[in-house]
Amino acid sequence: MGITERREREREEVRRRILDAARELFARDGYEAVTMRKIAEAIEYSPTAIYLHFKDKDALVRELCLADFDSLARAFQRIAREPDPLERLKKSGLAYADFAHEHPNHYRLMFMTPHPGDVKDEVESAKRKGNPEGDAYAFLVATITEAIEKGMLRPELKDAHLVAQAAWAGVHGVISLHVAKGTDGWIDWKPLKKTVTLVVESFSRGISR
Repeated sequence: MGITERREREREEVRRRILDAARELFARDGYEAVTMRKIAEAIEYSPTAIYLHFKDKDALVRELCLADFDSLARAFQRIAREPDPLERLKKSGLAYADFAHEHPNHYRLMFMTPHPGDVKDEVESAKRKGNPEGDAYAFLVATITEAIEKGMLRPELKDAHLVAQAAWAGVHGVISLHVAKGTDGWIDWKPLKKTVTLVVESFSRGISR
């Protein structure tokens, strides 16, 4: 391996460590409480080293969000070939829960941590918005639109966005409880996947014609 390749690999490794540490801190402490200095301390680097990779905290959050939403979109694409849109909807809910279970800090940052408005706007205005191949929400809406067009849903359910947001809210609610309260011994928490399966199955039956 040449010197240039080695330096590039080392640079990418530092960048990955910065992102991993930042994700954990943002998820744990919230956006406002985390500074570039705190992130630097977490990986035992100087703040100057962090600024060599990201010009400011907002740029770092944008990078995290884009990377994590890409990961979620890839998880959805694995089930895109399912021909039955209702089955695809159920599998999407389970894939969403699997992603949250495997990457709880990613999930906290993406869906449970407030971000500044300009970061959110930039993420939403990225080219992937509205493209089912890169936008998990667009994938969900497209799946439900197909089910509506095929006459598979109750006739009064004509708004794909309404159905998509209701489906998302149900699964997100279960996941959020587990992420925020899953270690609370006051409740006999059932396995996340088992609860999400019940919610997804019940929702699917409820909207079906």
